Amino acid sequence: MTAAQRWSEALASWAIPDEIIVAAPEPPHGFPVATFVHGAKAALSAALTPTHERAREALPPGGTLLDVGAGGGASSLPIAGGAHALIAVDASQEMLDALRAIAPAALDVRTVCGRWPDVEAEAGVADVAVCGHVAYNVADLGAFVAALTDHAPARVVMELTAVHPQSRLSPLWRHFWNIERPTAPTAEDAIAVIDEALGSGVRVGTEHWVRPDPGVCPGRTDEEIVSLARRRLCLPVSKEPVVAELLGRNPRLAPSEVVTVWWSV
Repeated sequence: MTAAQRWSEALASWAIPDEIIVAAPEPPHGFPVATFVHGAKAALSAALTPTHERAREALPPGGTLLDVGAGGGASSLPIAGGAHALIAVDASQEMLDALRAIAPAALDVRTVCGRWPDVEAEAGVADVAVCGHVAYNVADLGAFVAALTDHAPARVVMELTAVHPQSRLSPLWRHFWNIERPTAPTAEDAIAVIDEALGSGVRVGTEHWVRPDPGVCPGRTDEEIVSLARRRLCLPVSKEPVVAELLGRNPRLAPSEVVTVWWSV
């Protein structure tokens, strides 16, 4: 079995059982646009992350930056000041409109609505590509990586959590549903897919780091984070006090350890 096949099978094992989805009072997936806007604004005023640094050092003055799965622009806007243009790709037009609203006026922003790599022809070629916290939503990661590489000859930089972003909720799935959640895939599995997709002639760099603020919902209250966790768990509102107790005094949903992966062809 290839690394790409192992990744796809492991990712599929995170699917919520159909009987729980059908009975869920609200859809368990997705984030409000405001969450990504808060995250992008926070990133603009914070120190650059290793992901930003690895992308910035390869971006030529006046170059073009491609952000795939752009969200509010947290992966690209903090370093876009040195670029002439930003190509932002996201499946949500509402998200792209929000990114454009907070981008610097001097930056030439072009948006492409759709899923990567389905819309790669519309995106065109950039110098550097960034892709933050998208990998765990991609079943065919090998094709995704190959398309990124084709569209950013100077460098591709990906950021993802060291373990699956829903891992923090695994004990709660056990508590409420008596379900054991998977432990794979991980960032190391993603790196194996990247190595496989690129071949032995390409060096892949990695850096593990810990987010200073590991919360997944910057700008949101503890109550809102508890509500989102409850929705992820397919539970009714009446269960929020128990969810809050299980999450603890400082509720967060995202793992704090992050991995930055980069390569050039």
